[in-house]
Parts: sequence; structure tokens; C-alpha cells
Amino acid sequence: MGKLSGKTALITGGSKGIGRGIVLAFVKEGCDLLISSRNQEDLDRMVEEARAAAEHDLKIVTHAGDVGCSESVDTMFEKFKANFDYMDLLVNNAGAFNGGPIDQLALEDWDHVINTNLRGPFMCTKLAMQIMKPQNNGRIINVGSISATRVRPGSAPYSTSKFGIQGLTHVTALEGREFNITCCGLHPGNIATERRQASEAVEDQEPMMSVHELAEVALLMATLPQHVEILDAVVLPHQQLYVGRG
Repeated sequence: MGKLSGKTALITGGSKGIGRGIVLAFVKEGCDLLISSRNQEDLDRMVEEARAAAEHDLKIVTHAGDVGCSESVDTMFEKFKANFDYMDLLVNNAGAFNGGPIDQLALEDWDHVINTNLRGPFMCTKLAMQIMKPQNNGRIINVGSISATRVRPGSAPYSTSKFGIQGLTHVTALEGREFNITCCGLHPGNIATERRQASEAVEDQEPMMSVHELAEVALLMATLPQHVEILDAVVLPHQQLYVGRG
């Protein structure tokens, strides 16, 4: 029996990067899943990989859509409820990274990042709470960033969204108390995702950790006793600049 056997989870942005690592960590521990992403082909490949990694047959459902779109999020939750009787876990992971100097930043780039990184998690949290409150149980894990406390130039939309995620995490934890709902904030430093590796030359890369190493922390959050939550966890390579970062 895995640590998450009999549990169900909805994971956004689950086909690549951090989401892929979390999906693999969860299925190895027996969790049934709904995985969302923008691209159905990516989701189909992820399902094949997840089934190969799982020790037992699991129920894996997919939803292709935009987490920043209310209609897509509504459809995703309806699909979840049609396939599962209970929601143990929601992982708000989908993210966007557009940026640039504030005086040159396109409004479309700002809206895209805020809609994906903050509006989406709010909508998912709202609908998850509507399921979890009657259950009197549930856990939400929000993937934030060290950019929630240590910003860099050219990151206005991304950093702003991650500051917002930290606030959403705390309010969700507070409002969930009386309903046995916990909320955890996972704030990664540098991760060797596919996007990061493709965009930087090897010699320019900062210290990195793998998605699987970060996923172990997400798994820890998911498997804690229900009366325990990790409100904010900063996880980064020990050689990465963080304190005093500029």
C-alpha cells in the first residue's frame, strides 16, 4: 500500500516540469488523479509515463484547458466530480513566466501571468473548498516561488503573482481551519525544468535541483497527518543565492 493509496488529487500544470514531478511522486504512492494542462498530447504522454511508474492500476483522468479561464476551470471540476466521489488534494501548480522591464511590459503579458498564476489558483481553490467543506477534510498545496519574497528585475507579473499566492495560501489555511482543510505553500528556488534547461546555456545556469527532489517535498505535504500543515516551505539548492539576493 502506498502512502496515498485510496486518495484522489487534482493537479494543474501536470504534464511538464514541477507538475510532472509531482504527478510521478503521487502515482508511485497510489494516488488517483485528474491532471490538467493546456495540451492534450502532452497529457496523453504524461498518462503513459504515470501508468508506467505506478505499481498498481490507477484512475487517471485528464483535462486540457486554460486554468485562467473560468469556463475551463468549471469544466475541469465537473469532470473531477463525475469521476471521483471525494477530493483529498488539490495542487495548484500551473504557471506562466512572461516578464520584462515594467516600463516596456505589455499588458497582455501581465494579464497572462496574473490569470494563470493567481486567478487560476483562486478559482480552483474556490471550487475545491466547495467540495472539501462538506467532506470536513482536504488539503490544498500551492506552488509558489522564492520570488514571493526575493524579487529580480524584469519579473513584475511573476513576482506579483507569487506574492499573491502566498496571501491566498494563508487566507485559505485560516478559512479552512474549522472544516479540517489545510493549505500548504511550496516555494521553489531554481528547478531544472525542461523550459529552464532549453532557455539557458549550460555555462550560464545557476545551481539547480531536480523536479523529483522538489516533488518529494510536495509528497511530504500531501502525506502529513491532517491536523498538520506546512504553511510556507522554501526549497532551493543550498548554493543558490537567496538571503541578500538582488
